Amino acid sequence: MATQEPKKLPTVPETLLKRRKRINELKSKRTSEKQTAKKLRQKTRKDIFKRAEKYVREYRRAEKDEIRLKREAKRVGNYYVPAEAKLAFVIRIKGINGVSPRVKKILQLLRLRQINNGTFVKINKATVQMLRLVEPYIAWGYPNLKTVKELIYKRGFGKVDGKRIALTDNAIIEKSLGKLGIICMEDLIHEVYTVGPHFKEANNFLWTFKLSNPRGGFRKKTNHFVEGGDNGNREHFINNLVRNMN
Repeated sequence: MATQEPKKLPTVPETLLKRRKRINELKSKRTSEKQTAKKLRQKTRKDIFKRAEKYVREYRRAEKDEIRLKREAKRVGNYYVPAEAKLAFVIRIKGINGVSPRVKKILQLLRLRQINNGTFVKINKATVQMLRLVEPYIAWGYPNLKTVKELIYKRGFGKVDGKRIALTDNAIIEKSLGKLGIICMEDLIHEVYTVGPHFKEANNFLWTFKLSNPRGGFRKKTNHFVEGGDNGNREHFINNLVRNMN
């Protein structure tokens, strides 16, 4: 009777083979995820560029329409009255020692808890009344596109899980406001500047702007702007003040 040859034991342990298999599966999974994420980033980047171009065309068209209407009114001997501003930028310039609780409450509602804090406010009957009540403690006016862009790009911080996070990446904006169709800085600027349908969410996402003291200092905080002071409504002259403080 022929003797049976003994079975050869595997040279590599089974546990090691399983481990290698698991590692290879993880590697292939990560590679596929990276490729998918890369394709998604490329698509998102193209979408962002298209949106930015669309907004630039929109801003230029609005500017040209404004110039055209002014020229037409001048040609027929009339005056062109531009549309009322929809957006205000409010800066707190004074403390609140010895003031009424009502003023303190309004400043809290406007999120102006410190001197040189600034925030965007939608203009309507209620907000105008609030601004008039706290006028001795604030400077406010109507910002232009350049001011909005400079503020958000230079001083913009987002509120993510209750934390103040610098807006260094569009992914931060997309994570918080992507469900509203706001996925990049240009979307955020457009929503704020045009006071779009999601202005409230976009403005609440932005942390209160912390500005510096203006170059050359304030003139006289106790007087209104029209009296040679600093407080109150300064309309489009707010742009000069913001640039000095930004």
